[in-house]
Amino acid sequence: MKKLLCHLYLSFAFLAPFSAQDVDLKALDIYFEKMTQDWDIPSATIGIVKDGELVFTGSYGVMEEGKKAKPDEHTLYATASNSKAFTSALIGMLVQEGKLGWNDKVKDYLPYFEVYDRWVSEEVTVRDLLCHRVGLGTFSGDVIWYKSDFTAEDIIKRIQYLPKAYDFRAGYGYSNLMYITAGELIKKVTGKSWGENVKERILDPLGMDRTITTIQGLEGKGNYATPHARQDDKNLPIEWEDWETVGATGGIISSVADMAKWMIFNLNHGIHGKDTLLSPSTRNLVWTPHNSFTVNQVNRNSFNTHFSGYGLGWGLRDYHGKMMVRHTGGYDGMITAVTLIPDENLGVVVLTNGMKSPITAATYYALDRYMGKEEKDWSSTMLAGRNRSQSEDKRISSRKEKRVAGTKPSLDLAAYVGTYQSDIHGPIYVKHEGDQLKLAFKHAPALNATLRHWHYDVWEIVWDQRHAWFSFGTLQFNLDNNLKVKGMSFDVPNDDIFFEELKPYRVKP
Repeated sequence: MKKLLCHLYLSFAFLAPFSAQDVDLKALDIYFEKMTQDWDIPSATIGIVKDGELVFTGSYGVMEEGKKAKPDEHTLYATASNSKAFTSALIGMLVQEGKLGWNDKVKDYLPYFEVYDRWVSEEVTVRDLLCHRVGLGTFSGDVIWYKSDFTAEDIIKRIQYLPKAYDFRAGYGYSNLMYITAGELIKKVTGKSWGENVKERILDPLGMDRTITTIQGLEGKGNYATPHARQDDKNLPIEWEDWETVGATGGIISSVADMAKWMIFNLNHGIHGKDTLLSPSTRNLVWTPHNSFTVNQVNRNSFNTHFSGYGLGWGLRDYHGKMMVRHTGGYDGMITAVTLIPDENLGVVVLTNGMKSPITAATYYALDRYMGKEEKDWSSTMLAGRNRSQSEDKRISSRKEKRVAGTKPSLDLAAYVGTYQSDIHGPIYVKHEGDQLKLAFKHAPALNATLRHWHYDVWEIVWDQRHAWFSFGTLQFNLDNNLKVKGMSFDVPNDDIFFEELKPYRVKP
């Protein structure tokens, strides 16, 4: 009998559910420290919430390359597109108050809103703005607002010149422009900016007192990381960029401690203390897939994923049979991620200040530890994949190999000088200074550059400033049959800012 009881005890012990208390926090800390070093990221700050508490924080590396100051759980980073969930929450609050409807037509509030087709422009709804199904390609038009002095209204009025990538509501194209539009919609309905609404409706109630929506507040808060570009396998400090104008798509600047409050609030389904800030219907809608992605049901991946899609400001899929609610963010020199597993009352935030970032590796490792999954070295696996992908990216090297030495431009330098008009961006100037050509953007001086002859009528773009998303690029002057300059074509290989969309044509010599 004792032998049987012992056998039953051991069986129940084996079947006992995994407890978060079993997680070795010191081992987590050691793993993340090594991960930060292996990925050569300047710094990473990680937070884990479980059952309504911030149960782990870890900060690694330095806030700026070449300096000694280290980050902590209160260090500020740009969270970029993690801001989209704040925007959908704000919209939800306005719907709850009867000031807006999810299926209201955008044009009823912003008459100047236009996309590639007149009928589509009339039909786009509030929900369409938030789930990337309007018909624009992923990141299409980001070159309009990137480092420009345009107002949000200026940006929105230029959307009409962008091409259709797929039929309305028949595909997925991640669109920052639609979230910028949502921000103006919020301003129109409330009479207050997106940033003011975020502060009054979310940050203040949740006690996120270090979180800001403009870099103008950085000095006052202190303790903030420096963003870094990455060139030639080196991390290079760069300046902060002010995204206040496009805050609805990427303006939140926050810390692990503050983002933990945001995660706990969302895991509690929009309830903070005794206050219900998001109704059950709002919570359910923003976490409902509005845009579904194909999942391989024949050959399962290691997560046994059954569905994947995008809700309203959140990415959605299942992770080992549990719903995962997630978003990532990419800012000039900072990459971040926020991930929730509602069924486990579990959340992970990863903030980093470099372009080669282990946000997903850190997230998966933390989730696996707290969900009792088999340990896997995500950092090593994903780092190998990242390095392999980088080595296989021949876009820049192949262009350099094809350079034809010993050629000359078709015309004298003065013949290329003039004002060129881009419908989506405005005037772009080519000037002749000394023995060089200079490129100048009226609305984005930070993109100015020197043009260095490459071959034939193609010039290399030597940027005046260092940029995080792109480096090498060329510009070709387009000539007609009579060798008259008609326009310019850009070729700047990168995955985020599409200069080829500018399509400048010459309007004045």
